Amino acid sequence: MNVDFSAGPLTAKLWDRVRPIIEEIEALPFLAQLADGSLDARAFVNYISQDSLYLNGYAKAMSFLAAKTVDRDESRFWAGSAAEAITVEEGMHEELLADSRLANALTELNDEGSRFKASPTTLGYVSFLIATAASRSYGEGVAGVLPCFWVYAHMGKVLVEQAGQMSEDHPYRTWVQTYDSPGFDESTRHAVQILEQELAKAPNEEATRMRAAFEQACVYELHFWASAHAMQNWDASVFLPQDATV
Repeated sequence: MNVDFSAGPLTAKLWDRVRPIIEEIEALPFLAQLADGSLDARAFVNYISQDSLYLNGYAKAMSFLAAKTVDRDESRFWAGSAAEAITVEEGMHEELLADSRLANALTELNDEGSRFKASPTTLGYVSFLIATAASRSYGEGVAGVLPCFWVYAHMGKVLVEQAGQMSEDHPYRTWVQTYDSPGFDESTRHAVQILEQELAKAPNEEATRMRAAFEQACVYELHFWASAHAMQNWDASVFLPQDATV
């Protein structure tokens, strides 16, 4: 699936640069199972819970960008996107509780104390985004937050195509369809256009750092999907020999 969200030659080249990472995301079992409805409800609820935590941090990163830019339209865009991220989070909780299959899985995770604890990947991704937006140049901050727009918009098209005609009882039907959103596509194109402009005027060294931030965030996108499916947590025993004692 190839939908062109690039805004010019620089962002087109950047997308080509991360194409191997995107192909790894497209091949994740999590997404194939999400599309065909076979994904375990616990894995989906875990993903939603991690995404809720992520979106809080993502909104903070965009708030830094809104404060940092001298362009009023761009400031409004980032501030509006930050507010939208919080709205999405609230909608997630309502949707989870509306479906008994997901609500039961949510209850199980709550009972285990697994919900609303950021996984190592979630914490790493959020920390990277906030630190980049707060302490690096505006262009680097834009490059860091952009993959969440671009990868999700791209994967929305991939998911809808993979899912095909979903039955009424498909557990993730509504969720899959929300990925393919004209409004989100428009926001993605706006964000990509900002990065195209920033890359065009950036000195070579800064442009290199911007490309590195974009690529790092794409890697985090890959690991975010995969770690949520694997129910990643802070259990250190996975790093120890099986017969080791602590």
